[in-house]
Amino acid sequence: MLVLVTYDVNTETAAGKKRLRKVAIICVNYGQRVQNSVFECVMPAALCCSVKHKLEQTIDPEKDSLRFYYLGDHYKTKIEHFGAKPTFDVEAPLIV
Repeated sequence: MLVLVTYDVNTETAAGKKRLRKVAIICVNYGQRVQNSVFECVMPAALCCSVKHKLEQTIDPEKDSLRFYYLGDHYKTKIEHFGAKPTFDVEAPLIV
């Protein structure tokens, strides 16, 4: 399923900047960055729960926020892209 993960981390303090880096690293490990704080993650539901838990443990809920948008398995007809930053099929074979 495709999950859109978005976050807003308060970076007014050194601790906030550290949280931001940790959140970004977790998201980079599971998805494609499509905006500064927005990631498209294709993953099964069980993995999504694990990633969600990791992110919830990383943020400060008093100062930061997370949003998860569950687009499901038939997401390709629900996404339109215009402008810069070319996109790619996250489920296509990766040739190294």
